[in-house]
Amino acid sequence: MSNFTNTYHALGTEIKLTVFQEGQVPALDKAYDLIQYCEDLLTVNRTKSEIMSINQASGKYAVPVSQISYDLVKEAVRVSQENHGFNAAIGPLVKLWHIGFSDAEVPSENEIDHRLKLTNPGRIMLNDRERSVYLLDEGMELDLGGIAKGYIADAIKKLWLENGIDQGIIDLGGNVLLVGKSDHESGLWNVGVQSPFDTRDDYLGVLKTMDYSIVTSGIYERFLNKKGDSYHHIMDPKTGYPVKTDLLGVTVVSPRSIDGEIWSSLGFYNNYAGTLKLLDNNSIGLIFVYKDRTIRLTDNLKKKFTLTDTSFTLV
Repeated sequence: MSNFTNTYHALGTEIKLTVFQEGQVPALDKAYDLIQYCEDLLTVNRTKSEIMSINQASGKYAVPVSQISYDLVKEAVRVSQENHGFNAAIGPLVKLWHIGFSDAEVPSENEIDHRLKLTNPGRIMLNDRERSVYLLDEGMELDLGGIAKGYIADAIKKLWLENGIDQGIIDLGGNVLLVGKSDHESGLWNVGVQSPFDTRDDYLGVLKTMDYSIVTSGIYERFLNKKGDSYHHIMDPKTGYPVKTDLLGVTVVSPRSIDGEIWSSLGFYNNYAGTLKLLDNNSIGLIFVYKDRTIRLTDNLKKKFTLTDTSFTLV
């Protein structure tokens, strides 16, 4: 099976886009154009974007935005207001800790308490008619980093399907979204699930799946080491500190990549048992990987996942 892969850099990561017919290669650059367009709208890592315009107007006025920004903010706010751990208003805390950047420091209790007051998703007002977003309190900030890559992956898949690309792989730095059937007789894809202790090319196991999304979140990729303590980048909106957990990583298998992003966060905040209580959709499967090298799967993945790293144990 021939494949044609282009590698790009955007969204703060390495992106690999693959098609399987030479005539479809132009679709790779079209997808990259879409990524850049979305990133220009949604990033909070630059001084100018539509999301930054919303943040800069916090406590002052509502900001009308494009359909893309509004749809994504609306979905993020809906999930945030369910208060199960995912919180699109976490921006002030993320910026305070700044884990993953050279200026990261452990903040004081006072700083954390002050920023926590600015992370209430109930203080985000949406106006469908005006397509506007209003953060009611000055200093509030949206951070869509926990959801934007999934949204963009889904947008690429839609673009490709509309243009007759019936087989492909979208890999946005660990967010993998499959398009169409594989060349295996079953039509299923074999996807390596990343090991949380190793480099990106070492696998925990192999997943057999339809043209679904595979998203992995982990505490092992970005962290801050200070005075013998290690702080990962997944913030707990209830405490203002990195979430306390025995988990190393959560992988989500879902039809939409945006749902993979959401449920990987919910998995971290609610652990295995708590996440199962929230899960009412059998098309979403989760793999929980723990620090003691045990792995727990939701029932719908038990026949689809094959463990290849024998240093781990399925329980």
